[in-house]
Amino acid sequence: MPHYHKLGTIPHKRHTQFRNQDGTLYSEQLFSTEGFSNDYSILYHCHSPTQIIRTDPPISVQPEIAEEKMLQHRSFEGFRVKPEDDYLLSRKPILVNQDCHIVLAAPRVGTADYFFKNADADELIFVHEGKGELLTQYGKLPFGYGDYIVIPRGTIYQIRFETSENRLLIVESFSPIRYPKRYLSKFGQLLEHSPYCERDIRPPQDLQTIDQAGDFVIKAKKKGILYGLHYRHHPFDVVGWDGCCYPFIFSIHDFEPITGRIHQPPPVHQTFEANNFVVCSFVPRLYDYHPAAIPAPYNHSNIDSDELLYYVDGDFMSRKNVTRGMLTLHPAGIPHGPHPGAVEKSIGKKDTGELAVMVDTFHPLQLTTTALEIENEGYTMSWAE
Repeated sequence: MPHYHKLGTIPHKRHTQFRNQDGTLYSEQLFSTEGFSNDYSILYHCHSPTQIIRTDPPISVQPEIAEEKMLQHRSFEGFRVKPEDDYLLSRKPILVNQDCHIVLAAPRVGTADYFFKNADADELIFVHEGKGELLTQYGKLPFGYGDYIVIPRGTIYQIRFETSENRLLIVESFSPIRYPKRYLSKFGQLLEHSPYCERDIRPPQDLQTIDQAGDFVIKAKKKGILYGLHYRHHPFDVVGWDGCCYPFIFSIHDFEPITGRIHQPPPVHQTFEANNFVVCSFVPRLYDYHPAAIPAPYNHSNIDSDELLYYVDGDFMSRKNVTRGMLTLHPAGIPHGPHPGAVEKSIGKKDTGELAVMVDTFHPLQLTTTALEIENEGYTMSWAE
């Protein structure tokens, strides 16, 4: 959870009268997760956020599954996903299960004429290329290369890009995205051994109240269906808010790597967690400093989890022929490790400039039709060279 934050004007006590200068009551909205049992924020609107005026016919956006079951290493060229103008149309699910959807997107423009709300899932958007702003009821979030944008489910937002070439890795999580428990004190503060702290978390800024009437369409996704909901007032009519449930940004460049005398296991790279999956960041770091250390990762068996690695930038000593935006999937049930020759080649190296995002899931990932379209044929046999 993010730490407590507030912007704008709020009353002294929650759930009490809070009036505009003309005497009209502001409309209070509790935005909470897991019912009333976890994080929440309270927003104050100029108008009721429930004033709907019409709806559009629903559209299915359910991922098309191509392979439900498989047991072999796979690789995909993420940058082969073609750019599209519309933000929502550009989002292409690649790998999915009951806990999360892994999505690639190459939007040319943002959402100028509509708003979006994911009613099913928290969104973790990793910005590989491009820069812009996320606009929300909570304020603005400027973003750029290497940023993780964490958006709680139900957040209404618009996204604007300053560039026409943008590449995003999106994780849709059907459970809340959290800081790892072992990084937190019993009261929720990030501890000293955590690879990042509250200073690295960028909350919304520059709250602007837009008090406008008209026809404002919110495209809301729920259970694989996209609904067009038209509201009478602009959704960003918030005069103030406070709480612990809001979108925020953490940059992968602010992740402080944990190193040791011998090779450290993948949990030292963990950045976020959710139910049945974790997200890790591999960043530039010093290699192991034992005199007989082997920097390349050891072979290991994925008995409990699928390992998905998204390559961002830099050289990767454990893999051959790596390209920017490539994904590798090493499924549960079979071992994997460095490519032939990579272990000997790594000995004596002092550091690495690699940058990557890893998603480990504890339920198998299924391949979509888009995944097959961008697959690297022959990756399974690349250890036989």
